[in-house]
Amino acid sequence: MNQTIFVLEDDADISRLVQYHLESAGYAVRPYMAPSQIISDAERQPPALFLLDIMVPGGDGLDLCRRLRQNPTLASIPIIFLTARAAENDRVHGLELGADDYITKPFATRELVARVKAVLRRFERPSGPSLIKFEAIEIDASAMQLRVNGELVTTTATEFRLLDYLARHPGRVFSRDHLLDAVWGDARFVTPRSVDVYVRRIREKIEADAETPRYLKTMRGAGYRFEIPKSAAQA
Repeated sequence: MNQTIFVLEDDADISRLVQYHLESAGYAVRPYMAPSQIISDAERQPPALFLLDIMVPGGDGLDLCRRLRQNPTLASIPIIFLTARAAENDRVHGLELGADDYITKPFATRELVARVKAVLRRFERPSGPSLIKFEAIEIDASAMQLRVNGELVTTTATEFRLLDYLARHPGRVFSRDHLLDAVWGDARFVTPRSVDVYVRRIREKIEADAETPRYLKTMRGAGYRFEIPKSAAQA
């Protein structure tokens, strides 16, 4: 079956243009002019990706993004903003809400399709089992699930990828630029500041005290290092 993309866009001409080019690239598209039905439809049939305009009638894409990231069923599905709001503050705000890419209008349709493909590639799950366990933390890459103290903790796809990457290379120091390349790849809207935002969010989910992290350490002037205590069992 073709991967389905939910598109929120109130401009009918742009919506038809986006739908035509995504369908030509092999995707199924469900267009929406307003956000009211998207979450209920997605809970019945989760899409592969959400492509959201920000300024739409009956709500806005930012609020919809926030609600998607708070929904345990839908939180890990990637989100791309497609919007005329091009200011740096808008991009950073979109990132902080959990967007995985941010495309500004006007846009080239070939670039749009390429970036949709790139985001979906980043979130392909490994075919084999790949579980990391230490102390109270369990990172299951095959299911893209994080458990802390036995409880399932909701993460976005990008949060999970960054955590999984760091935890698979314990003791190594990674610069922000390296992490951008490894986790975000060719996403153009992210900056070194993006890494800091995601590190803060990951710490809030895995650390007993996010202000004094035990696992995800800042190496001043160098980047970040993930530490797994030597006494902890790892699988």
